[in-house]
Amino acid sequence: HTEDELSRSSHGNPGKSLVNGIKTNPASNSPKSSLPVPMGPPVYVDLAYIPNHCSGKNTDPEFFKRVRASYYVVSGNDAANGEPSRAVLDALLEGKSQWGENLQVTLIPTHDTEVTREWYQQTHEKQQELNIMVLASSSTVVMQDESFPACKIEF
Repeated sequence: HTEDELSRSSHGNPGKSLVNGIKTNPASNSPKSSLPVPMGPPVYVDLAYIPNHCSGKNTDPEFFKRVRASYYVVSGNDAANGEPSRAVLDALLEGKSQWGENLQVTLIPTHDTEVTREWYQQTHEKQQELNIMVLASSSTVVMQDESFPACKIEF
């Protein structure tokens, strides 16, 4: 379908809208709704930021099956809100195990959290099997009165 065809097909259905070219009912849209995901080839990118601070609200194994990155950035640092989510980190393992190719993947956590440390230790063997490397930052950025760990990424 072209964009014009998709646009026209939604005009005859008031109360319906298009999400990724699929007719939906706006009242039923929720982050974890069971909308069908359009099939297509995976997308290969150099760098992907795991959505929503690596919260389990929006990211599942399907994300990692479809968005294949050389580098994934994990920025969550709020344990009270489940960020980063252990389920999302496990989803990376599950999604990558279905790639069918052993491309190198680097996970870049922007914060050293208990969740990422435990996940790293408990799944280290699986990470090696899947060719996943987790960067630990030994660099520090100092800005005015603040300092924080940082990673340098080179392509």
